[in-house]
Amino acid sequence: MELHEALASRVDAWRQAGYPSDIPALAEILEFAIEDGDSGPGHLRYLRAAQLRALETYWYLRVVERTPSIPDLYTALFPAGSERLAALGLGAPEFMALVVDEGYDGLLTKIRTDDAFVKAHKLGVLRETLTLDYPSYIVALAMGAGKTVLIGAIAASEFALALDTPEPPSDLQFIENALVFAPGTTIIESLRELSTIPFGKLLPPRLLAPFEASLKVTFTRDDERGIPVVAGSRFNLVVTNTEKIRIQAIPRRRQLTLASLLDIREQEATERANLRLQAIAGLPHLGVFSDEAHHTYGQNLEKQLKRVRQTVDYLGGATNLIAVINTTGTPYFERQPLRDVVVWYGLGQGIRDGILKDVANNIQSFAFEADQADEFVSHVVTDFLETYGDHALPDGAPAKLAIYFPQVDDLEELDPHVQLAVAKAGLPPTVILRNHSRSSTDEVDAFNRLNDPTSGHRVILLVNKGTEGWNCPSLFATALARKLKTSNNFVLQAASRCLRQVPGNDRSARIYLSDANRSALNTQLKDTYGETIGQLEHQGRATTPNVIRLRKLDLPPIRLRVPRRVLVRGVAPAGVLAFERPTAPTHGGAMTRTTYGVGLANATRKMLSALGDTLEIETSVDTIDAYTAAMTLAATYRLDAWPLIDTLRQTYGAAEIPVSHLEPLARLLEERLGPYEETIEHDDVELAIVKPDGFDAVTQADGSVVRQSDIAYPADRAHLVFGPERVAGENPAGYGFHYTPYNFDSGPEADFYEKVLRALNVAPDDVREIYFTGAITDPKKTDLSFVYRREGRDHRYTPDFVIHARGDRWLLVEIKMTARRHDDVEGVEGVKAKAIRGIADANPGRIFYRMIFADAVVSAPDVAAVGAFVEGAGG
Repeated sequence: MELHEALASRVDAWRQAGYPSDIPALAEILEFAIEDGDSGPGHLRYLRAAQLRALETYWYLRVVERTPSIPDLYTALFPAGSERLAALGLGAPEFMALVVDEGYDGLLTKIRTDDAFVKAHKLGVLRETLTLDYPSYIVALAMGAGKTVLIGAIAASEFALALDTPEPPSDLQFIENALVFAPGTTIIESLRELSTIPFGKLLPPRLLAPFEASLKVTFTRDDERGIPVVAGSRFNLVVTNTEKIRIQAIPRRRQLTLASLLDIREQEATERANLRLQAIAGLPHLGVFSDEAHHTYGQNLEKQLKRVRQTVDYLGGATNLIAVINTTGTPYFERQPLRDVVVWYGLGQGIRDGILKDVANNIQSFAFEADQADEFVSHVVTDFLETYGDHALPDGAPAKLAIYFPQVDDLEELDPHVQLAVAKAGLPPTVILRNHSRSSTDEVDAFNRLNDPTSGHRVILLVNKGTEGWNCPSLFATALARKLKTSNNFVLQAASRCLRQVPGNDRSARIYLSDANRSALNTQLKDTYGETIGQLEHQGRATTPNVIRLRKLDLPPIRLRVPRRVLVRGVAPAGVLAFERPTAPTHGGAMTRTTYGVGLANATRKMLSALGDTLEIETSVDTIDAYTAAMTLAATYRLDAWPLIDTLRQTYGAAEIPVSHLEPLARLLEERLGPYEETIEHDDVELAIVKPDGFDAVTQADGSVVRQSDIAYPADRAHLVFGPERVAGENPAGYGFHYTPYNFDSGPEADFYEKVLRALNVAPDDVREIYFTGAITDPKKTDLSFVYRREGRDHRYTPDFVIHARGDRWLLVEIKMTARRHDDVEGVEGVKAKAIRGIADANPGRIFYRMIFADAVVSAPDVAAVGAFVEGAGG
């Protein structure tokens, strides 16, 4: 069992227990990721399943394990020595023998210090893991899983909890400043997504407002010598390239020659990098996020890794570095697992979950001679345009093909054959875009705009571009013309660019390869993901992404009276408010001083002997004036401050009030004011069934704007997702489908809806509308939710269906499995039902509520009860 597998089982148990910790607000954040937040599977609010699992794992390490180093984490998760050695990749007999001779700690010491031993056994990467002086974890998520959003979620939750917990436990410090860095310029551009993350979908409203008021996001610029952050400030999110901050040696100046001028420029760049690094080192409670961290491994392990490590080590020594989070797409280095991976989510899982396009039976390999490359590219372009020529993403962006060439000369040689294939398909040559080191500014700009739905380019010819960090969801096919370099996973990065998925797309991707490139791709898949081409070719989707769009925007609101619990003070005893001076101690406790001499005492055999008596030293007392004390008490109990000031001055005169007296004074005031009494008040409200502004506004190719939102559902529930066309013949009145498609959670829900539609179309004069509401629960998208209390906390609940009848009468319907009939939460007498019945009782004759229990199909009496409601009977 590897580290991430052992962690996953513990995190699962932690989740099922409700995320217990000594930071209650953390459970609020993690539960907020699920829209309904109570029992049942719920719907992910914003984070994908892989992102939420990674966030849960991170916080398990932080609050349960208390941010351990990797060696300490292995000790905690693998208490048995043999299991721990196997998990570290040290299960071979020679390592076991060393443990017998020198112990487990002796083996780790040898790995840390013995260069010859490390080189002989290829333990360089493990040594890096074992020698860090700070907690450092790798989160390995396949491309498209959303590493950038995960970084934003971790930073946002850290900042929010730091604001909400001003005095955290002594062994837990929150990250209050974050540095995010990545190599190169392509990847840093993708990190700009951090500035557009909708944090309102990550943090509950209570935590969102102070977070947004405090957050400061900074992207470094080439022309700035430093970073515009204030030393010692909090809640800075700094995003930069690795090259702009890493420690570098400053070259010495030489006599004024061309070479010396280049040296001077290099020196200035180095000084800027070091100044930026010093600015970051001035930020306390720092967390470091290293994106695409696999760049610190591989061919440049000895050189590149040391530069990055030196930079982070410097920060670890200059400020209190809380943790380092490394995100990458691979948990492997040369087929060997990286031992500090705490989360692993692979390409196959991404395809199953629908966040990547599947390529099942769609990886095509070609055997041809070198002089037949022209026929290969001609076939690829023709086949692509025949297969994907009329396909587009939901936003209108047409499907695209990227062809990768080893050199510009190869591109120019084969370009005429691409143009000919395009012309034969009836398309103009302007659909072709070329990008390489000699491309014009206009061509580069067009490449950067390929995600724009109005971009007309369909065939993209590339040399050394369009690999890691390139995010182009409208790319549906890649082709590798001639043999490409195999270093740095270039074949894998190029071939897999077409896998990025968007909700609403139902088409697979296609990869065209020469046999030589196929062999390289298979090798790089094994080295990087532990998977093979054969496994990907047979990997289908287990989760399907889709898009729901609003069809009916102007819906009548539900007008009703909502009960609200109010706590009010009971009647206080008559008379003048008076305090008795508390008897709590007014001093801060005694401090004593004892003087010792050095010398062996015969009686006690101790080297330190007390000289003389112990002296008591009186300590100072913290005090406040009567005005401050009165304002504090008045704010706590919502009282007029002036009578309190008078009472305190009568009790203490002109003397200051010890701070230690505030708590007993509060207890005296509590007794004087009397107990609270609970009453019920009612508010008249209007609940919007949908709030269009809460949906994404998307401009279509024809200029029209639609309101939509992304959803995902298990592939085996596809039959439960359908639009109005499925029931058009049974629904002449056009009821329902205020958005399309409806995405039902269960067979009984879909069965109920279809049966009720048929029944209500018989009497259309009595029916206003019928809505499926159970799948939209986000407060930004609907007001239709009711609050119930469970385990001392408020939870929100949305009924599955709402039926609007004449006379402005409303029936709320909930569908449940029969096993839930007597459940304390979901059952007939559960807290949910009681909360909704309270709403119905407050609105007699207008609001009705009905629970239906079914496992397969809804019974005829349940459908008849809905018909009776429409005709004027109760629910």
